[in-house]
Amino acid sequence: MGLGTAPLGGLFEAVTDETAHGVIDGAWAAEIRYFDTAPLYGFGLSEQRLGAVLRGKPRDEFVISTKVGRLIRGSGPPEPGQAWRGTPPLNPVFDFSYDATMRSVEESLNRLGLDRVDVLLIHDPDQHYDEALSGAYLALDRLRSERTVRAIGAGMNQSEMLTRFAREADFDCFLLAGRYTLLDRSGAAELLPLCQDRGIAIIAGGVFNSGILAETGPTLHYNYEKAPPDVVARAEQIKAICRRHGADVKAAALQFPLRHPAVKTVLTGCRSVAEVQENVRLFEAPVPEELWRELDA
Repeated sequence: MGLGTAPLGGLFEAVTDETAHGVIDGAWAAEIRYFDTAPLYGFGLSEQRLGAVLRGKPRDEFVISTKVGRLIRGSGPPEPGQAWRGTPPLNPVFDFSYDATMRSVEESLNRLGLDRVDVLLIHDPDQHYDEALSGAYLALDRLRSERTVRAIGAGMNQSEMLTRFAREADFDCFLLAGRYTLLDRSGAAELLPLCQDRGIAIIAGGVFNSGILAETGPTLHYNYEKAPPDVVARAEQIKAICRRHGADVKAAALQFPLRHPAVKTVLTGCRSVAEVQENVRLFEAPVPEELWRELDA
């Protein structure tokens, strides 16, 4: 299990430096050694906060991934639809070109205060496939060939473009967010078998689908928005099945992706030490095989 640090950048609600540092230290105490971040997360805050803690840890004992595709700048229009709180007066600017990718990596290292990262991911190039392949990918491939980074990939909330990347380039891993979960298994149709065949590791993120599989109350979130009624109904059906088997739906959600051999890591985003500890406990909790069979059916 790895720690996703979007919440530590202020996703949906502001987080203090002290709280963020505590979460990272808590994850380390729980023996988590993989940390994922991105320039977008809090417009640089997540990288800064992650680096502030990890700089004090033995460098060879952890793996860190960050992303390229957005430069953080003081000029330019705000990116629409963002949900970051407590951020500096900066904006992410889309740029998947070769030169911007190299600048992005350098700026990430400066924010982290580290001399290297282990994994670089092209971040959400949904409308920028051609530039991502002809620009960002070539830059990452060069850095990998120079052994500046150990692995390269892409991180997206969809499986279709990742499938194209898998067929048309040489990637080591993909971060697939929300598309191989208890609620949405669309990634299993084509992407996961292809990655298994080609030796591309899947990092599964968004296992709670923006919260709907972990939240209670009148307002549930799915894909970073208020969940529509049909999705709420399906989530409630899944939760009812888990209750019948005496299992916590959050435990099932955390453990489900690793049932596919292409998935090597599950990322969980936390904004408190208590959430870290709870997720570690649920990640290791027993889940009956009968539950998996009923959910599969």
